[in-house]
Amino acid sequence: MTEVREPHTVAVVGAGAAGTLTAVQLCETATRRRTPLELVLIDPAPEAGRGTAYATRDPRHRLNVPAGGMSCYPDEPDHFTRWLCRHGEPAVTGADFATRYRFGAYLADTLAQVVVRAQGTVRVRRLRTRAESCAGTPDGRVDLRLADGGHLTADSAVLATGPAAPSAAWAPPALRACARFVAEPWTTGALDGPLSDTADVLLVGTGLTAVDLALTLDRPGRTLHALSRSGLLPQPHALIPAGPMSPPDDLDGISLGHLRRSVYIHISRSVRTHGDWRPALDSLRPHTARLWHSLTPEDRAEFLAREGTLWNTHRHRMAPATAEWVSRARTARRLGVHTGTVTDAVEHDGSLAVTLSNGRMLHVGWVIDCTGPGRHLDDPLWRSLFASGAAVAGPLGMGVATRDGRLLDAEGRVERPLFTLGAPRRGELWETTAIPEIRVQAAALAGQLLAPPTRRQRPSRRPVDGHGLALTTHAEAAAAYRTGLNRVLKVRTGAEDAFARAVALDPGFALGHAALALLGHECGAAVDVPRALAEAQRSARERADERERSFVDMVTRRVHDDAGDEALVRHLDAHPADALALAAAVPTIAFSGVTDLDDDQALRLVERTSPAYDGHWFHTSLLAFLRQEQGRLHEAGELAHRALALEPSSGHAVHALAHVHYESGAHEAGRDWLDGWVSGQGRGAVHRAHFSWHIALHELALDDPAAVRRRWFAQLAPGRVVTGVRALVDSGSLLWRARLSDSWRGELPAADVLDTVARDVLERPATAFTGLHAAVALAAAGDLPALHRLRDHAAGADEVQREVIAPLCEAFAALVEERFHEAAHGLDALLPVLRRVGGSAAQREVVEETLLYALVAAGRCDAARRLLDTRLDRKEAPRDRRMRAGLPA
Repeated sequence: MTEVREPHTVAVVGAGAAGTLTAVQLCETATRRRTPLELVLIDPAPEAGRGTAYATRDPRHRLNVPAGGMSCYPDEPDHFTRWLCRHGEPAVTGADFATRYRFGAYLADTLAQVVVRAQGTVRVRRLRTRAESCAGTPDGRVDLRLADGGHLTADSAVLATGPAAPSAAWAPPALRACARFVAEPWTTGALDGPLSDTADVLLVGTGLTAVDLALTLDRPGRTLHALSRSGLLPQPHALIPAGPMSPPDDLDGISLGHLRRSVYIHISRSVRTHGDWRPALDSLRPHTARLWHSLTPEDRAEFLAREGTLWNTHRHRMAPATAEWVSRARTARRLGVHTGTVTDAVEHDGSLAVTLSNGRMLHVGWVIDCTGPGRHLDDPLWRSLFASGAAVAGPLGMGVATRDGRLLDAEGRVERPLFTLGAPRRGELWETTAIPEIRVQAAALAGQLLAPPTRRQRPSRRPVDGHGLALTTHAEAAAAYRTGLNRVLKVRTGAEDAFARAVALDPGFALGHAALALLGHECGAAVDVPRALAEAQRSARERADERERSFVDMVTRRVHDDAGDEALVRHLDAHPADALALAAAVPTIAFSGVTDLDDDQALRLVERTSPAYDGHWFHTSLLAFLRQEQGRLHEAGELAHRALALEPSSGHAVHALAHVHYESGAHEAGRDWLDGWVSGQGRGAVHRAHFSWHIALHELALDDPAAVRRRWFAQLAPGRVVTGVRALVDSGSLLWRARLSDSWRGELPAADVLDTVARDVLERPATAFTGLHAAVALAAAGDLPALHRLRDHAAGADEVQREVIAPLCEAFAALVEERFHEAAHGLDALLPVLRRVGGSAAQREVVEETLLYALVAAGRCDAARRLLDTRLDRKEAPRDRRMRAGLPA
């Protein structure tokens, strides 16, 4: 019988950034673990995700952390930047500083998307009210009394209440009682008065709050004054961040004095090495909580008194654009910064005479408290917890005392299931108010609250893939995965949908997520690769065997270009029957393969895995393809036919046979056989256009320009039939080869190819193989500026692009400019090294055909004749016969 589990009820008090991040992690963890959850969000705000920090609509209020550090997920750092790209900011990078309001929208949208995905496992309720007190229940749960008179009983509660409200204790009583004093500037309508006139304003505080309010209140005729004990403004972020830096080694188990000296030495080293102090301070960020915890209470108090302000001004920085405004405003004397405190304030005729501790008097229309969060939690809920002894103040009276986020009572015990994160843990962690810290705490809390059930003995028989390898999932998801794997091995459509169905049935199925990431990364499938990869990694940490974890690690490395080839080979050494990994390793048609394997090494890899497949049609198909790459065409043909007898839909076997026909000069037989397959079994092939390209090569070799033209418009025309890189590699190269052999009369539709390919792919390709075909398409279109940009990119890219693609672009540019002698010389020099770009001999042959054209155009007919003789010795082709006969004596 299926076990019925009662939903675990979690109340999250507060729906600002901390509460939203907690809700996101709870929903995703519950979905991944298939743990029923009832999630109740308690907050009076109209929209989740904004809180105080991200509700401001002023577009000048920017985040003080670059977008690359503001993801909701600690293991998916570019999630926010990808969201921005999808929501109207396609050019944004991780180094940009988004507006606070946009980040609030991102938090709300992320939560909404997660809630939709979690349907069926998680029930979410939103109570637009406040929690005013909390008491324990006899059965160990918690009972929350709400401001609207209601009650909520939950299994556990997360108090995501954010920073403590400012106390304004610094202000003289007369000022606190004055209507021109704004104690809580972020409250709705609080700034209506200062915004309605041009009177000068005193901002008490010189931190990020003061800077944001100064931006909002700046207007002609007004002087803004900012006052603090230190007179220090936040430091700016660097316009161009310096490189990362490792933290010092001698930070553990030392006193504050020693720590202080080590940090200052570290900063000096950073200035000498990078010309900037920021890398040194940033390198300490992952270790700040540990260092704070290691200090004695006396050392912590001394640090706050001596270095606290200096640390905050350097650690919490302004966005560069904000810092530039501050500099201009100070230069223009629209913003003055003062050191001191307010000692007196007298209201007279609608203005305030404010006396400062340095003896200066300021006449202003308004005084605004910008001192930031208070030290003590003082809302009704926290007061009730402190009064009952269910919570106690944290170290140095800051925040609340916890153990790993769980509230400690007056006896130092964790009695009630009450948790908190973010600002209330400041006394315990010191650095805990920024998104990078809060998201880690949210993920840890979700894992703690929804701990997986005690593992029972695993059944003796788990579902398996089509090759006998166990799958850590249930039978329905395993069936969908097998369908996807089968379609990948046959090179047929539908694999992406099948894998997506597998993870929809089991969101914690690591292998399904990893397969999707692999298809998106290597095959251009419509997959959110970073998202799928992050889900694979999270799922693998919780529920996967060694083989599945190895596969996830391999895919991760391939996506991040981090020794992915070596990881793939290691994985196959340990798990030779992993057919999806083998398909990814051998470059035939579906995947890019292991790029540093030559044909002999690839063959040894396939032969080494042979015992695990026992003559399976997929393995035989791969072997057939590699045999034809060796030139063993007869053997390759036999292997391909053997595989097709077992599985007529095997795309790898068909691809091998297509090459056998072409390289052996059997053009009529190859054309007819492949045309029949494409019209029949091949109708569901993923790379159907590539098979059509093979047919068109036969038609070119048979000197049948009318058939080439019909084939191109029916099966290879970009936009309508073929798109993206496939159009570049197949459609573009075919057009160029038809033009070179005088098989395409009239205007060449090369621009249609370029229009369907992203400019980044054309001018900044990731691989030499794509670079080769980009150069071909740009030459066909006569786009010299783009050819030069591609050359410049290749000159600064990997070794193969530098040594092959960059000179190839030069040669193609010479051809476009009709400098045929130079073009021929450059192309001839590249033929011996062209194999390094990858792909098949039939694909690389486009360079040889371009050389032939350049030789004829340069009048070097003897050289052209010798090249044609060499080609005809390799394989018979009526087109080459015709071209040779047409050469002058």
